[in-house]
Amino acid sequence: MTIANFDLADIKRRMQGAVSSFRSDLASLRTGRASSNLLDPIQVDAYGSLMPLNQVATVNVPEPRMITVQVWDRSMVNAVEKAIRESNLGFNPATEGQVLRIRIPELNEQRRKELVKVAHKYAEEARVAARHVRRDGLDHLKKLEKDGHVGKDDLDRESEQVQKLTDQTIAEIDAALAAKEKEIMHV
Repeated sequence: MTIANFDLADIKRRMQGAVSSFRSDLASLRTGRASSNLLDPIQVDAYGSLMPLNQVATVNVPEPRMITVQVWDRSMVNAVEKAIRESNLGFNPATEGQVLRIRIPELNEQRRKELVKVAHKYAEEARVAARHVRRDGLDHLKKLEKDGHVGKDDLDRESEQVQKLTDQTIAEIDAALAAKEKEIMHV
């Protein structure tokens, strides 16, 4: 039984949004293997505005330690190269016509530890987002009780469901973090 004006599915959807965002953040962390996701955060100053790299070029991974960027418009090659160099990702592209080649260097132990710290930061942000969703849900339930739309038993039951969802979401975040940490440290 669900309470009118309270949507547990919406809370679940919002918590899954936090997990999806976290997984996307993890995918952009460099683990020593080439991935087109590594360049996702890069914005290029193109045609007077900032555009995602994938809107001005095609990104490919021809080898495990190489990314190629095929720029569509010859006049944008320098802007794309500059955006990649200034992205703080530590990449140094080699330009050959409209193709930029990016070698992915091996990660040293210190860099691996830094990446693990970044992954932990992303995980904590995702946990906080899930807890915010939980708080919103519980606040909504308390308001429904205060307004007389919900009894104490229903409030307790739905609050328990919200807490279960929160626990599941945080467990999912922790599992993804553990897998990424293992991937970073044992590549």
